[in-house]
Amino acid sequence: MIILHGINAPVGTPQEEITAAAARLLGVSAGKAHIHKISLDARKRSDIKLAASVCFELDPSTEERLARRNDCVYASDQPFVPQTGGTEVPKGRIAVAGFGPAGMFAALILAEAGYRPLVVERGGDMESRTAAVDSYRRGGRIDTENNVQFGEGGAGTFSDGKLTTRIKDPVCRYVTRRFAEFGAPKEILTAAHPHIGTDNLTGIVRRIRERIVSLGGEVRFGSRLDGIDVRNGEICGIRAGGDSIGVSALICAIGHSARDTYEMLLAGGADLTAKSFAVGARIEHLQESVDRSLYGDIHDPLLPVGEYQLSYTQGGRGVYTFCMCPGGVVMASASGEGEIVTNGMSAYARDGRNANSAMIVSVSPDDFGHQPLDGVRFALEIERRAFEAGAGLAPATTVRAFLKGEGSLEGRTVEPSYLPGVRETSLHEVLPPIITEKMTEGLRVFARRMKCFGDGGAVLTGPETRTSSPVRITRGADMQSNIKGLFPCGEGAGYAGGIMSAAVDGIRQAQAVMNIYRPE
Repeated sequence: MIILHGINAPVGTPQEEITAAAARLLGVSAGKAHIHKISLDARKRSDIKLAASVCFELDPSTEERLARRNDCVYASDQPFVPQTGGTEVPKGRIAVAGFGPAGMFAALILAEAGYRPLVVERGGDMESRTAAVDSYRRGGRIDTENNVQFGEGGAGTFSDGKLTTRIKDPVCRYVTRRFAEFGAPKEILTAAHPHIGTDNLTGIVRRIRERIVSLGGEVRFGSRLDGIDVRNGEICGIRAGGDSIGVSALICAIGHSARDTYEMLLAGGADLTAKSFAVGARIEHLQESVDRSLYGDIHDPLLPVGEYQLSYTQGGRGVYTFCMCPGGVVMASASGEGEIVTNGMSAYARDGRNANSAMIVSVSPDDFGHQPLDGVRFALEIERRAFEAGAGLAPATTVRAFLKGEGSLEGRTVEPSYLPGVRETSLHEVLPPIITEKMTEGLRVFARRMKCFGDGGAVLTGPETRTSSPVRITRGADMQSNIKGLFPCGEGAGYAGGIMSAAVDGIRQAQAVMNIYRPE
């Protein structure tokens, strides 16, 4: 397959016209052409356009000739196909702990290959989880086992459903295709920045679970992984939901907020290390301010909702925006009592009044300590300070006040969307100086790049502490922990960051299990 890059077209051009234009440029038939990726190029406000790459399936001699062009590259579109090459008979269940993207895709691959996996998930199913999240946002008491972090679909379910990733893995296209198969919008197959939306994810996740169960898999909700049984350096059982279960393999996809599970694994002999992550707050603007910063005064209904990604590094420490949610809300995302945690969420339409993004600063074990759980304690201290400073509400301030080292919402240009509510508080009381100093630098730098970041009335709500895991559960070339049969997986194990990379890692870990054991 040949991919032609650099095809530009006016906003709103049908995809068939883009593929036809690409075919004319190469002098070939458009019969076997399709869009590979398509995005918006808004670098010049006077010349906003679509930028596309187009795939062609041609005869080998034509492909060889075209590959010599500077704008064409060879690519393989061979679909990823899981392989069942193992021969060992499992002595116990093949188990998966956690039903976020990593655990969900691991269980799906295993079920479709005939392994009848057992999934244990500490949170509830989608219906009960959604009810618990809604209750907490209305001011109710947090359910520490069933919340934004724990439950069917994982933390990514209450986000924007972004599938963007920095990893270059052919399994990414497989994941995208499977999401589309289970009901995601078809444009995720070609969009350069695909997103599914929380409103779509809830149904998709349910359908994946139903597929697993229909193939003989089992999904147990309200079943926290409380212990592992190890004999002669090899896992032989787990304790979950009050039951003891014999297992031959455990794919450990527990998510980045399972702090008690980290403690259990460490006590059980698993090798854990502290790792870098990032901490900061959510910055909230009016969506129209973001759009104006990107598009100027152009009001074309065909233009997508504006989104951005900004970064700045100096002195070895970076500040950057992360998980930008156009037309979204700031979510209450704690998983324990006495904590305040923020995250962002958007529906597929991204049609809310506000836009928000994490504005976070990188931290490393040199900042918080090199013991395995030092990063967990560092984040927890910030979350508890936030709870105390905000008297149970989220600390919030305008950018103008933040830059003065103060906490005030006077003169705000956007109404904070966080529920159950915010309290005007100086984030300098909540976040360490290594965070606030770099955020201050970043705000001033970003204001020169996007006009909306120069708005002193924009609102910062904090803290954002669950960007990624502060812990890595180490694994070797065979994908197993120092405990044989324990397969650390996904974001909670420190090997992914986001829905796509977590799903890919889950598939890779399922494949590692399938390379050892044969199906039931």
